[in-house]
Amino acid sequence: MIRQALACSWLLLAWAATATAATCPPWPLWQSFQRHLISEDGRVIDFHTPAQYTTSEGQSYALFMALVDNDQTRFDQLLRWTENNLAHGSLAAHLPAWQWGRKENGDWGVVDANSASDADLWIAYSLAEAGRLWHRPHLTSMAKSLARRILKEESKRLPGLGLMLLPGKQGFSLQPGRWRLNPSYLPPQLLRRMEELQPGLGWQEMLENTVTMLRASDSGFIPDWIIYDAQLGFLPDEAHDAIGSYGAIRSYLWVGMLSPDDPLRQPLLQLIRPMAERALQLEAPPRSINTKSGQSTGLGPPGFSASLMPLFKALGHPRGLALLRDQAQQVLQHPNHYYDQVLALFALGWMEGRYRFSHDGKLQPRWKASCTENTKQS
Repeated sequence: MIRQALACSWLLLAWAATATAATCPPWPLWQSFQRHLISEDGRVIDFHTPAQYTTSEGQSYALFMALVDNDQTRFDQLLRWTENNLAHGSLAAHLPAWQWGRKENGDWGVVDANSASDADLWIAYSLAEAGRLWHRPHLTSMAKSLARRILKEESKRLPGLGLMLLPGKQGFSLQPGRWRLNPSYLPPQLLRRMEELQPGLGWQEMLENTVTMLRASDSGFIPDWIIYDAQLGFLPDEAHDAIGSYGAIRSYLWVGMLSPDDPLRQPLLQLIRPMAERALQLEAPPRSINTKSGQSTGLGPPGFSASLMPLFKALGHPRGLALLRDQAQQVLQHPNHYYDQVLALFALGWMEGRYRFSHDGKLQPRWKASCTENTKQS
């Protein structure tokens, strides 16, 4: 079954370049993800954690994939579970808790009520795009309410920089004048779309400051975490050894998927080109890299290889792309590896042409352009 699904997935890569069919083909990787990692009531489960945790991140990514797949039933199910279990019944009124699972006393519920701003941003984005693409204004209204709450509760005007998204509501102001930030939490596409959804509220400023943060890594390698100091600017996060690994791999993915018409695409591609060159040298992405010294350690899992494929495509590296494709094929051999699966869904879905982002951050799913739509009014 796995071998058959894998073969189908990779045939679709070749198909995507010339497809003009009236209906969209099935998405084997997303179907596998739903079978193995989503419960009947719409909870994304990380089975590699003892407490079988669900995170707001997992819910947010699954919402996006359901939208890409034009599956309103699954989208609504995921949204209901997220609202009811992470957001006190309303994403318009509450930021979702980032972690839910089995507690020490054996009960199930919220384990950590703090928020995760990347998940909240992806949820707001998916709601906005679902409202637009499916003609459901209630979802657009929810997106605007959640986006306003992100600005109010998870964003801060940092001295000497300006408005910036903190990784969560609590815990990232380290001391007076110093904050910990996460570059992978800020996909440029999403910030562009939020600016269009809520013009003039600060999203454009946040995008500009995100680019400043990325450029602070003059080695071309993006860290998982970075420190901003009001006096000294951006600094390596010594508490995390200035490492770029499981979080940072997403930064390369977001840049690789930027629209060719986005003015940030070329400068950001050139900024992170050293990661592509290192992966070519190693013949695989590094598992981790010290962004100060440039020293890398180990080789990344299949999800890392999938994540760099859009970057290699954007840079025009056919040999590297073929190399990564061979490695990324291994992802379906481990269908219960949550993080590998979500990285592959983003990257391979994009490589297969299932979706694109426009220059202003709008989602362009294949089903909207060339496949049968199945929309409902709400």
